[in-house]
Amino acid sequence: MSTSAKIEGHANFPEPSSALSRYFEISLFLMLLVSVLALVSTGKLDLVTIVLAPAALLVKGYRWWHGCGPELSPGTATFLVVIYFIYFQVDLWWISPLLSNDAQNPTLFSKLLAAIHLLLFAMIVRLFSAKSTRDYLFLALLAFSAMLASAILTVDTTFLFFFLVFLALAISTFIGLEMRRSAEGAVYPHIAPGSTPARKLQTALGITSGVVAVAALLAGTVIFFLIPRFNAGYLSGFNLQPSLISGFTDDVELGQIGEIKKSSAVIMRIMVQSNVLLAKSMHWRGIALTTFDGRRWYTEGHEPQALTEGYDGWIEVPPTLTADRRYALPFEYTVMLEPLASDAVFVAPEPARLRGQFFGVGLGGPRTLRRAYLTLDKTGSLANPFHNFADLRYDAVSELPAIPPDVLRNSSTSYPETLRALYLQLPKLDPRIPAMAKLITSRALNPYDKARAIESYLRNNYGYTLDLSGTPPADPLAYFLFEKRAGHCEYFAAAMTVMMRAVGVPARYVNGFLPGEYNGVGGDYIIRASDAHSWVEVFFPGHGWITFDPTPPSDDHPGGFLAQLGLYWDWFQLQWNDWVVNYDFIHQLTLAQGVQRASRRWTVNIRETFERARSAGATRLRNWGEAANSIPLWKLIVLALVAIALLLAGNSRVRERLVFACRLKLGLQAPPAQAASLFYGGMLRLLERAGWRKSPSQTPVEFAASLGASEIGAPVARLTDLCMAARFGGRSVAAARFTGLLEEIKLSLRARARPGPHR
Repeated sequence: MSTSAKIEGHANFPEPSSALSRYFEISLFLMLLVSVLALVSTGKLDLVTIVLAPAALLVKGYRWWHGCGPELSPGTATFLVVIYFIYFQVDLWWISPLLSNDAQNPTLFSKLLAAIHLLLFAMIVRLFSAKSTRDYLFLALLAFSAMLASAILTVDTTFLFFFLVFLALAISTFIGLEMRRSAEGAVYPHIAPGSTPARKLQTALGITSGVVAVAALLAGTVIFFLIPRFNAGYLSGFNLQPSLISGFTDDVELGQIGEIKKSSAVIMRIMVQSNVLLAKSMHWRGIALTTFDGRRWYTEGHEPQALTEGYDGWIEVPPTLTADRRYALPFEYTVMLEPLASDAVFVAPEPARLRGQFFGVGLGGPRTLRRAYLTLDKTGSLANPFHNFADLRYDAVSELPAIPPDVLRNSSTSYPETLRALYLQLPKLDPRIPAMAKLITSRALNPYDKARAIESYLRNNYGYTLDLSGTPPADPLAYFLFEKRAGHCEYFAAAMTVMMRAVGVPARYVNGFLPGEYNGVGGDYIIRASDAHSWVEVFFPGHGWITFDPTPPSDDHPGGFLAQLGLYWDWFQLQWNDWVVNYDFIHQLTLAQGVQRASRRWTVNIRETFERARSAGATRLRNWGEAANSIPLWKLIVLALVAIALLLAGNSRVRERLVFACRLKLGLQAPPAQAASLFYGGMLRLLERAGWRKSPSQTPVEFAASLGASEIGAPVARLTDLCMAARFGGRSVAAARFTGLLEEIKLSLRARARPGPHR
């Protein structure tokens, strides 16, 4: 085989035992697996795709790990893809539409689902036939396309986890791919998997990929928060398959709320800005219904009133003519509503104003309205005409009725005729129901006490259950009251509403949600589908509609460590939805204001800290000065002597010179060796300043001889002889002779120009 053939064969079939190829294959497989799991985690795919796609990847991963080669030839893979393109038409026009009936836009979602099926099929076929670098590059691009499809289907916190893992794996894969491509046809040392060089290579690649991924994530985060944000755009905030929720329309059959309560899905989160304690017993009102036919509640002839936003962005809700605002409590809150495919707007009783993005978003087209608006019907229920197909956030202010019971007991019993016709309506009832209502309220003298009596009777004499299996009874209300004697909130609310009407008191049936679970970590209330609830509103002339709840209280929220951990996760989801999914210009403005306030606060703190330090330093210096002025002279002398003593004790050279100088001044004889060393050292310093430096290798005699018989050399030689005689011969020499020679050397140095350095 020729050299070119060997190189070509090496390019198409890389060494299977290469550590680099092994690293690249593992990284590529994990990237493909993460992209497919991200698609599966959206919950928007059909069951067949959810099972088969990950299973096919795991089978290939198992075979890849054990060194098995491609299972399909390139020709077979191409044939399968061509066959699938024929099947793709069937999937596009028949199978995927059947799987998309519950979507907001079935046509759009079915086309996306068919495209995902094609993407996954091409990925699996290519994976089972991949041989060349081009095949691996194509697989990497398919994995990237799968992540894009996941981002279209969902942007929740689960997607965030998969995205972060995918980012690191993608960088690792493309680094390995480039190194693998560059190594094709090249001669390089073989690195066996599992060896020490292989482990070092894999560690280096892993660290590099992680660092690059973190840097890319940080840069992307900065760009995300700084780039200008706009709310409009194609599929902006649009959920292709929102959670459908029943029980919040103008036609509700008994039992629908009970079905909702079996789910633990989060419906909304509510943050309270004022009067937090009031939210603990709040009934979040969704829709009120007027008419009962024995099995279902409904409202006819809504005639809704449109409420448009003002120039300040707030939608003012006109107060009910019968409402008594003298006892109202202001209540401010923010609602973050999940996509429900419903038009219900959930508020606290007696809403005064709301502000939010209540407008439609067309599929690629302009908004149908430039100004947000809501509708208000005759029951006081608010609705979003465009339905809540996307995450919806709105602020609201309500004026909660807090009318004392004594005031309600003394209210009038004269009801307007139109109100009597609407809220005293009753179908044909089991005669035992009106009889029971009259018996329960026989001792009550006013509508308020009658309402409390029926509410208390139902709470204390009936049980709560969601298990209502079996054949639906012909008269569900009579079955609940006289046979089953247990049910969920719908039956309690329906029974009280009917019994209040039976004793001549106007009442209506209301669906909404209970307060839910308070999250102390995020400071919000988590309201789940299991918190769906029904209750009763009773009318009091001059005071409006007052809430009564006959359902026995229950607390089904779990406790313990896992529940507490779930609160932290929910807080993270709240921040993700608020600051990423719903990040807009208002959030940018809030963030900029927060940064400005923080920087101003830091600047002020630094300035104040510096000023405090400067003031404290000046005060200490001033105190030290005052203390020094008050010290007696004798203490200063003692301190000076102590300082001199410490200096002498710490530096032997200084101490020796001072002692020698004192001896000379006092006329005392110094030891010959000490005197010789000190004078010789003084001479060397004079000569060094003039440019002559004694080498460490020279003896004193050699150094003096190197100067010659010049004007300087002669006195240097004589002083050297005296020093040698005094130091090594023990000969006493008068200090005047040393000082005289030093003076002669000084005069000679001054009399001549300074020569260049001699070493």
